Amino acid sequence: MHIAIAGNIGAGKTTLTKLLAKHYKWEAQLEDVVDNPYLDDFYNQMERWSFNLQVYFLNSRFRQVLQIRESGKDIIQDRTIYEDAHIFAPNLHAMGLMTNRDFENYRSLFDLMESLVQGPDLLIYLRSSIPNLVAQIHKRGRDYENSISIDYLSRLNERYEAWIHGYNKGKLVIIDVDKLDFVDNPEDLGSIINTIDAEINGLF
Repeated sequence: MHIAIAGNIGAGKTTLTKLLAKHYKWEAQLEDVVDNPYLDDFYNQMERWSFNLQVYFLNSRFRQVLQIRESGKDIIQDRTIYEDAHIFAPNLHAMGLMTNRDFENYRSLFDLMESLVQGPDLLIYLRSSIPNLVAQIHKRGRDYENSISIDYLSRLNERYEAWIHGYNKGKLVIIDVDKLDFVDNPEDLGSIINTIDAEINGLF
């Protein structure tokens, strides 16, 4: 079974991925942030490194999806291959931070990869307001995220909502994380688990 968690920067994807992996004894596939050779450069000079970063993520996630299907294990994935192509890359293109030529090349590569993979069995989307995202980003204190603007987060949020509205790859659960504290409140985590249980068991 392939479960994936989607959501904006700071929505709590990695934290929830780890908590659910522990609860269900699923294997966690986390986003490759530490070893990503482009992230620092990208946040310092977005226009120069946007294409390189997006291709790196695309390659990394395509490899992950293939490994998930081949493994036959129950795996929960932190962020999907779709988010880069439907949210991050188009946003960089729209902001003038990725050229038309690079964006067309990127889209062509994604379309080819998408034709070779299946969507997750269940997608969990973490919906969050901008103030909540900003608070979470500041709390975790990653140096390269200090330069992320509220405008950038807002643009991403709009694209996330549009993507989720038309999502048709499989089962979908939407969790409003503004109203939940699944880290420190076991009841909040329990309510998320109950929702997921119902979807997995096909109760509704």
